[in-house]
Amino acid sequence: MTRRITRRRALQVGALGYFLTAEAASARRAYGANEKVRLAGIGIGGKGSSDIDQAGKLMDVVALCDIDDQRLNLKGEAFPSAKKYIDYREMLSAMDKQIDAVTVSTADHSHAPAAVLAMRAGKHVYVQKPLTHTVFEARLMREVAAKAKVCTQMGNQGSALNGLRRAVELIHAGTLGPVREAHVWTNRPAHYWKQSPDITARPKEAPVPKHVSWDHFIGPAPMRPFAMTTATRAAYHPHDWRGYWDFGTGALGDMACHTANMAFRALKLDAPVAVVAEAGEINAETFPAWAHIQYIFPARGELPACTLHWYEGTKDGKLVLPPDELLAKLLKKGEKLSDSGSILVGEKGVLFSPNDYGAKFQLVAHKDVDLSGIQTTKPEKLPAGVDTDHDAHMKKEWFDAIVAGKPALASSNFDYAGRLTETMLLGNIAVRFAGTMLKWNFAKLQFTNSEKATKLVSKEYRKGWDFLTKG
Repeated sequence: MTRRITRRRALQVGALGYFLTAEAASARRAYGANEKVRLAGIGIGGKGSSDIDQAGKLMDVVALCDIDDQRLNLKGEAFPSAKKYIDYREMLSAMDKQIDAVTVSTADHSHAPAAVLAMRAGKHVYVQKPLTHTVFEARLMREVAAKAKVCTQMGNQGSALNGLRRAVELIHAGTLGPVREAHVWTNRPAHYWKQSPDITARPKEAPVPKHVSWDHFIGPAPMRPFAMTTATRAAYHPHDWRGYWDFGTGALGDMACHTANMAFRALKLDAPVAVVAEAGEINAETFPAWAHIQYIFPARGELPACTLHWYEGTKDGKLVLPPDELLAKLLKKGEKLSDSGSILVGEKGVLFSPNDYGAKFQLVAHKDVDLSGIQTTKPEKLPAGVDTDHDAHMKKEWFDAIVAGKPALASSNFDYAGRLTETMLLGNIAVRFAGTMLKWNFAKLQFTNSEKATKLVSKEYRKGWDFLTKG
């Protein structure tokens, strides 16, 4: 029997930290010059492969965990002394005293269970984007990280790039004047994974491959059989899980923590007061083929109220993108818009970034405004980052934070990443109530005008994987 977080108990998270029941030894300490940080990797295929490889250059990899024996054995060749596990619960229990830090690069639905269990045990944690599968989990991750005093980082690598930091400080300095609208887009899911309209019902059941532990892949999700979408393409593992409600967070989860990151920082965004969406046909299995989501933010100090628009997918054979009249002001004749990017519209001009991270951008002035001569590549007040090296997000930020015992050194630590993820994932709830303006109460973790939408803030966890909500 699964266990649902009751509305009353969920509301206690922000005010009381109710679910932070396990007492962990604080991991906030500095490491000696010759002292090795001992690392375990949870999910070491796909993006997890490069994550553990990057971290392995900095730390001593002592354990590897994956539900797929083929991936586990392959990565074990690179780290032959590491112990191998299928179940991260078993690994964290058996090797508790031998692990200092953990990378989590599983399917989205297992991010929070693995990371929370590790943090409650006092481990530093690096988690791939999006940080969590649900809004509630994002709030919980912030709370647990703060209580455990561990060093954390989400894998949105653009946070460490100089260009993004320069964009942020230019907006903070008022270069564009007041900004009341932002537009962020992605071409996904087109060409990346299967979901609606290709899939509207559960794929056909198929035998579980011998190298896959299906029960462990399902983890906290409702049990369902292994399946194939075609004779040669598996439905969920190892790739297409992102398109399914039970396992992934769709295009929004895949890319918003990258592409909306610059705008979120630059405009000092936090919780919206409302969110509304229009979207393609909704089904019980997968995310829709396209969506346009609007996040309505209140005034923030001297900053005016603003709206962030998110665009994803393909409608009637065309990518869903910002308005043509806006793009016409930014693109030269015959120039094609990039597959992803962001636009911030201010009273003095526009910041236009045809880049996943907002790290490369141009300033386009409105009439009678001069924005020429402003350099756009290096921060002048914010701490210097790096120009292109994605390893630096782990090395310059997370690893250095661990060694120094200073969680704040990681710019996408869970205090920030939790807020970004929590806000972005509200859009996936709005998509399921397309056409309805959902009013959000941040403090209470609820939509004030929809009990049905509030139920999707959290989810049920399968027995044996419901430790997140046990107290």
